[in-house]
This record gives sequence, structure tokens and C-alpha cells, in this order.
Amino acid sequence: MVMEEGGQTERRGDPLTGGAARRQILVELADQNLDGICLSTYRTACKLRFIQKRCNLHLIDIYNVIEAVRDAGLNAVELNASISVTRLENLVSSLFNQLSKRLPTTHPIKPRESTVLFVEFILAAIESEPESRLTVFSVKAILSVLCGGKLVDKLRYVFSQVSDSSGVMVLSKFDHFLMEALKLPSAVHERPSFGYTNNMVRSCFPQQKRVMLNMFLDIISDPPPCLVWLPLMHRLANVENVYHPVSCSYCRSNGMTGFRYRCLRCRGYQLCQNCFWHGNANGSHGSQHQMKEHSSWKSPATKLGRALGRTLGCVSSREPSHPVYPEEPERTLNLANIVSKAIPSRQDEEHKLIARYTSRLAETESSGVIPTRSINFDVNKQKRELIAQLESKNREILAEIKRLRSEHDAVCQPSPEKGSTNPTLLAELRLLRQRKDELEQRMSSLQESRRELMVQLEGLMKLLKDEEQRQAAQAASSAHAFPSRPSPSPGRSVGTASPQMYSPQDSLAGVGGNVQEAFAQGPRRNLRNDLLVAADSITNTVSSLVKELHSDDGREEEERLLNGKDRAG
Repeated sequence: MVMEEGGQTERRGDPLTGGAARRQILVELADQNLDGICLSTYRTACKLRFIQKRCNLHLIDIYNVIEAVRDAGLNAVELNASISVTRLENLVSSLFNQLSKRLPTTHPIKPRESTVLFVEFILAAIESEPESRLTVFSVKAILSVLCGGKLVDKLRYVFSQVSDSSGVMVLSKFDHFLMEALKLPSAVHERPSFGYTNNMVRSCFPQQKRVMLNMFLDIISDPPPCLVWLPLMHRLANVENVYHPVSCSYCRSNGMTGFRYRCLRCRGYQLCQNCFWHGNANGSHGSQHQMKEHSSWKSPATKLGRALGRTLGCVSSREPSHPVYPEEPERTLNLANIVSKAIPSRQDEEHKLIARYTSRLAETESSGVIPTRSINFDVNKQKRELIAQLESKNREILAEIKRLRSEHDAVCQPSPEKGSTNPTLLAELRLLRQRKDELEQRMSSLQESRRELMVQLEGLMKLLKDEEQRQAAQAASSAHAFPSRPSPSPGRSVGTASPQMYSPQDSLAGVGGNVQEAFAQGPRRNLRNDLLVAADSITNTVSSLVKELHSDDGREEEERLLNGKDRAG
């Protein structure tokens, strides 16, 4: 294995060192007795599912992985660039630390133990192939395969890494992904069953010269032989708690959990997943009989109703394996300078941003050209009303934040009348402890609110750009239609503001280039609905931030009461 010099460092002082963690996870995997499964595909999927759950990766979805990769700065690094073990540990540690904050206190995890176990498994997977090295692409591939979430979302992320800017898959990059993904079966000693060949990429898409996103996602319904274990691992996760109220024809168990297998030749012959995986059979049933896999239980009445519906054409006989997505990739806007992270000390920046936008719209209205006043009068009136509503809502929210801060300062002031044995303080302490779990659960909704806000702002920016292009095209067509229209004199011009009077960068300083372009001078559209949606989303985010501020205040009050009680004792 070729490793970056100084990459493998000794981790001293941890309950699990590198070698001990690797030995521990291999011993636990061997204790599962999964090698007795006859079918290599099921055996590999079961082993990787065990690794996924043992390292708590099933609790992390692909969107958490994308955010952690961005925070670590790996999205701007070349895919073939090497990465040190220390940087890998920091990335994985941030994933599990954020996970521990999102989980309720009733389901705690050990972030350090999960980090060490998963890092050692990644290193074992890299070392399973000769002349392999730890790169950014290998880390992204392993994380995207082993994390939780929907398979279609994970494959969309993989396609974004193996395609070019026009949304066409690059065969060499997909070939690289297959080699990285096949290191996972090698790490659990299943390499002979899923070997790599040079024509593997072309065999996946034999008839297609240009592979787009929807063609790539067809892997879900018809995976290539080297990746059949990947969708099976997700089906295993979906049926772990599915119960079938029928008995197994071999072990005679009363009911079965997981997959159910029904013979297509022997009437009424059904096997549980454990008996089928280990090749158990009895009576006239043989191992060569064709079996159908069932992942859910349907009553005979439900089956009859669905059969009649398909016969009459009321129900589709086959559901699509994945949604249909647009072929051209959407350009994402850099909104890092617009929407900050959910930090209580900067919770009113969104309101300042609204005020900046409204002032920019007002200045544009006062200096913009209105060629047809009778048509645009209602539009301008709606814009002014919208600006007034946004400013009013902004003032109300800022006043509420100011009031909460003043109440917080008043509560934090020490009072000589308050004693450590005051029953009122003890009752408040008990209430704080009861509400602690509720407030911690609210933390998980903050990231989701921020994500929804960014998505809506991106949509708003895209609508603004599209409308600006459309109106520019209309202006060009109007210029061709009336070529002899006189231009206004410089002394009475109201369509163009002089540089001494206004500069677009003055009110949008520090804002991303895409936003400046969206709010540049020119024809404007009715933004009432779009801005109201953005304002409501920002208001919801600020409300979540205020609740988080209450959570921090509750913790400070609890610590102060405990310290006062200790001093009194």
C-alpha cells in the first residue's frame, strides 16, 4: 500500500488503538457466522450491513456526508489527490460528533469509538488492493456506499463525481469508482466473488455512447454483476423489521422476519431468509427450484384486489425504480456569504439582509425607467407594499429578540434574596431538567431549516436570472421594432443613475456575485410571491435560533443554580 509519508500516526491514549480496533471489528464480524451463507451476494451484503450498523453509519445519510466533505474543504480538492490519515480522522470525527448532537439522549453513541472503528475499516479496505493509496475519491466512494439514506440519492451523488460539467458520465471516472467500491467486498474477504475486469464499464452500458443521469440510475433495477450487493444491502435494511405471519416450511418457525422466499413450483412451500440463505430444503422441494423473494406481507384479499386492478388497467403493473430527473445539471449558487450557519450570536444577520434587499429594490424603483406607466403602476404599488410588509415584519422580529435578550439579562443578574434552598429555584431547576431533552431534540431541526432556506434562496436567484434574461430579450425585440425612438436627453434622464449618485456594490457589499447579478439594474419582475416565501423561511429560521438561545440560557441557569447549591452545602 502506498501511503502519504507521515499519514499513519500512532493514536496513543485512546481506548482503541488502530490495530486493536481492526482486530475487534474482524472478530465481531466472524462471530456473526455469516460465512455459512451459500450465496456470495447475500453473504457480502450481510457483512457490509453489519459493518455499517457497527460503525453507526446507518444513522448518517448522504446529505450529512456532503456537508462534512464541504466543511473539511475536500470538495475543492482534486479527486486523485492523496489524503492523510489525520485528515481522514478529522472528517469522520466531525460526522459522528454532529450525529451525536442530532440523536436524542435516550439513544447515545460513542463518537470516538465509531471514528476509530470506521477509519481502521477504511484503511483495511485500501490495503486489500495492491499498490492502492488513500485518495479523496476513495474516501468519497466508501462514504457514499456505506452511509445510510436512499440508494437513489447516493447514486446521484456518485454520478456528480463521475460526470463532466455537461452532465455526461466519464467512463474512466466510473471505472475508477467501480475499483474503489469493489475494495469493500475485498475488505470482508469476498474478493473472489466480485473481481474487477477491464471491460466491466462497457458491460454496464453496452448500448449507450452518452450515459446521462437517468440511464445511470437504472443500475437500481438492473445492477451490473460487480455491484449486485449494493442494492441488496439497501433491501436488507428495509426488511429488517418486516414480519410475515406464516410459518417456514423447513424450520417450522411461527412467523418469519426479514425476507420471505416462496417456491414457484412447490405449492405453498415458503422459507425464511435464514433457511434459504443456508440452502435448507426438505420434502419434494429442491435447491434448484426457482424461488421468489418477498419483502412485505400482503393478505390474500389485498393480492386479489391488486390483481383485479392490474387486469382492469387501474393499477400500473410495474412502478418505476427511480424518479425521472432533468438531464442537464443545475448550477448551484454560492450562498455562503448570504446564509450563515446557525450561530446564536449572528442570528439577526438575516434581517439585515432583508433590509438591504428592500432598500436596494426601493432605490431601483426610484431610479429605474418605467416606459409604460399605466401598465407598471400596479406592479410598482405591489412592490412598495411588499417592501413595507417586509420591513414591518423585520422590525417586529428584532423587537422580539431585543425583549428576549433583556429578559435574559434580567434573569442572569444575581439577587441577594435568592437562596440556595429557595423552593422556587429548586422547582425551576426540576423544570429545566425536564425540558432539557425537548430542547436538545430541537437542535436537529436547525440544520434542516437552514437547508430548506438555502434551497429556496437558490430557487429565487434562478427565477431572478431567468426573468432578467427574458426581459432583456423583450427589450431587444422592442428596440428592433422601434429603431427611431429618440434617446432621452442627459439633463432629464431618469433611466440611468450617474456613478456619483449610486454604486451597485454599496448596498450589496459582501454578497456573492450571483446575488449582485440578480439584483443589478434593469427591468424587474413582480417578486411578491418569491420574496414572501424567502421571508417566511428566514422568519422560521430566526424562530428556531431564538429557541436555541433559550436552550443555552436554560443550561446556564441550571449550572448557576447547581453552583449556588454547592456553595451553600
